[in-house]
Amino acid sequence: MSWRIAVRHRTGYRYTEPVRASYNEARLTPPSIDGQRTLQAALAITPAVRPLRYVDYWGTTVDAFDVHVPHTELVVLATSLIETAQARPKPVGASWSDLAGPAVQDRFAELLAASSYVPAEPELTEIGRSLRAGSTPVQAGLRAAEWIHKTLRYERGATHVRTSSAEARAAGKGVCQDFAHVTLALLRAVGLPARYVSGYLHPAADAEVGEVTAGESHAWVEFWAGDWVAVDPTSLADVGSRHVLLARGRDYADVRPLSGVYSGSAPEHFGVTVEVTRLG
Repeated sequence: MSWRIAVRHRTGYRYTEPVRASYNEARLTPPSIDGQRTLQAALAITPAVRPLRYVDYWGTTVDAFDVHVPHTELVVLATSLIETAQARPKPVGASWSDLAGPAVQDRFAELLAASSYVPAEPELTEIGRSLRAGSTPVQAGLRAAEWIHKTLRYERGATHVRTSSAEARAAGKGVCQDFAHVTLALLRAVGLPARYVSGYLHPAADAEVGEVTAGESHAWVEFWAGDWVAVDPTSLADVGSRHVLLARGRDYADVRPLSGVYSGSAPEHFGVTVEVTRLG
């Protein structure tokens, strides 16, 4: 069943002294892609500026903006209305020999290699070998996500935004960002090209139409096995009507919802709120 989901994502910074210049990028506009259609999207920035929109290397919509007036507060409000589709059936997929061929290895080299948040971990090779045994690539990818789901414990505050997959795995706990990063590490060790996905997950499968629900940013992964297969290692929920995709990349470094640099004092306050409303 398809859903219509309204998203309201507010990010705010407050400074003790006026900031005189800031340079920012927002990845907060959901794209229209297979399984998702963006009906409406807007970005409001305070102080008011006109962003420059472009699509980055990974296919993500980016709004770049500079603020050159003194300001003690920066607020970015992204609103969108998205129509999502139910989860797609898992494909039969390619064979291991297909994935080992030069065409796939060259095409997906960046999604097979280590990245900023997902360093190479030789100790995952043996685990990856056991997941491959007797499995098709699609089955091995799904088994990898299930293994991470059972191995890590969800715990807020146990990690931070710069925690790597190796650090999260050593701690044995983390949040959705960590679940996604550790899953990427294992998928790549298995030999499956894999990418990080950022977005939102409506928390209620039985959400009432019109009910405003507190939400938050979410992360899951997609791996290539002849076609892209989406899997949510944090919840193991099918990636479908409750998921809204924002951005894709090698890891979190490529998909940060709001990033930038500025000249001024450290923020006195930083806050993010997300509201999701099922409208149909």
